[in-house]
Amino acid sequence: MAFADNRKAVTVGIFLALALVIFILGVFTLGGQQKSFAKSVSISAVFDDVSGLKKGNDVWFSGVKVGTISEIRFVGISQVDVRMRIDQAVQRFIHTNSGVHIGSDGLIGNRIIVIEGGSSDAPPIKNGTFLQAEKLTSTDDMLKTLQINNENLVAITRDFKTLSHDMVSGKGTIGALMADNTMANQLRASMKNLQAATTSAAQLAVQLNQFGNKLNTKGGLADKFLTDTATFNRIKAAAAELQQAANNANVLTNNLNKASNKLNSTDNALGVLLNDPKGAAEIQSTLNNLQQSSVKLNEDLEAAQHNFLLKGFFKQQAKAKADSLKNK
Repeated sequence: MAFADNRKAVTVGIFLALALVIFILGVFTLGGQQKSFAKSVSISAVFDDVSGLKKGNDVWFSGVKVGTISEIRFVGISQVDVRMRIDQAVQRFIHTNSGVHIGSDGLIGNRIIVIEGGSSDAPPIKNGTFLQAEKLTSTDDMLKTLQINNENLVAITRDFKTLSHDMVSGKGTIGALMADNTMANQLRASMKNLQAATTSAAQLAVQLNQFGNKLNTKGGLADKFLTDTATFNRIKAAAAELQQAANNANVLTNNLNKASNKLNSTDNALGVLLNDPKGAAEIQSTLNNLQQSSVKLNEDLEAAQHNFLLKGFFKQQAKAKADSLKNK
């Protein structure tokens, strides 16, 4: 009986020892995973929404687990302070200008804190460092956006359905083109005319190109005009002479206009003759009187030549004239 009791006690002791060993190994294993026995620094970040984050969730940096969440508490209206315990071994790699956001461990896994960014210009984190939380689009926000996009898609589909129905019914310009053969034929004719106009434009471009090539032919008029200074100077001189002739013609025209204006006025003899009948009659009478006076003067001179007082004088003049002609 005593032997059996001793055997039972030994068996129980062995089981207790094994259970204690297993318990100790489990504690150290879980403690190692949660960094419970490693030296760490405490940092924090404030979020407006932690999206189901819990105490004990992991903290990741560059895809590596570097700590755990030690505390979650409210610090204000819709503000949650999340404290994290970071392994001291990676402290020097995380800088104070790093940002944190809430992520997910896998597609539907636990929520985690992700630290990213930062530069070597900023100092490493230390106990009490506050990191800036970055707001990311949550699943609810994505679902809301998806719902709005779905509503917009339904509206677009409805509009397109109405538009296609109107087009099939022959409503609107496109529907009329699809349903009305006359408009389709007119459009086809317009396209042919446009094609013909395009062809004509292409031919015109070819002809203009040929004309330009002719202008650039060596020795041609255009080439001489552009390159031969002597030809250019002659053309320039001819243009100057033509301009001078035009100026002279302009002066002559002005003079003729002035003369014609004078002929239309009564302040000169020709103007009086052309425009004043009374003055013209008076001038005509004066001329008639002068002619009659000259006739009478001739008669008086003829009579004076036969006068016995002047007859000798006129004979001497006639003789002198005859001698002069004879000497010549």
